[in-house]
Amino acid sequence: MLLDGKRILVTGVLNDSSIAFSVARRAQEEGASVVLSSFGRVMSLTQRTARRLPQEPEVVELDVANPDDLDALAGRVGGRLDGVLHAIGFAPPSCLGGGFLDAPWDDVAVALQVSAYSLKALAVAALPLLDRGASIVGLDFDNTQAWPVYDWMGVAKSAFESTARYLARDLGPRGIRVNLVAAGPLRTMAAKGIPGFEHFEGVWSDRAPLGWDIRDPEPVARACVALLSDWFPATTGEMLHVDGGVHAVGA
Repeated sequence: MLLDGKRILVTGVLNDSSIAFSVARRAQEEGASVVLSSFGRVMSLTQRTARRLPQEPEVVELDVANPDDLDALAGRVGGRLDGVLHAIGFAPPSCLGGGFLDAPWDDVAVALQVSAYSLKALAVAALPLLDRGASIVGLDFDNTQAWPVYDWMGVAKSAFESTARYLARDLGPRGIRVNLVAAGPLRTMAAKGIPGFEHFEGVWSDRAPLGWDIRDPEPVARACVALLSDWFPATTGEMLHVDGGVHAVGA
């Protein structure tokens, strides 16, 4: 099994349609012990969803915008970690759906903190538990080009991608890998919060050379598990596309 004996922290599980849920399930099936994180009003959702995994995992409190939670993370998780999945993103409504020119800085700052800076914050918070060979994987949506309706979340994702490269540079000497999985659009709770998400749904499967099923997170989960495993020991700072091939073809 790819993750036999490993312990993985998985963020971002809201319900069983979350990509992070599929990663947690696949990780357990591949032999990993999984810890979930959640916070505030969604904690009860995460706890309920955790019971649907093959083995019900512990759920620890973590709001990546709360310095106290970040400082306490290592103590709450305890033991050691072999991997971390960052599956966190948020932008206020003004930052999505066509309001790029009007979104105020206060809202943009929230999007950047939660969706980009949090990768660094989470990595540093987990660092005391990570040994050589550990892997940090982030869920991404490739923003090397501008997308309809994605607006400031797209800017935040570009910052997220750059943050991953700098983390890979600084954590590499410690033997810790940092990589991203750029997924095609999937019908999750987070996606439902993006006004105009149907713009992606309607064209993706037509453009993807391999086709694309917006209801199937399994290909993305498998890629995340592979990067969390020991099978990519010399790969870091990479953005692995799992999008049916859309990134490789023109319109």
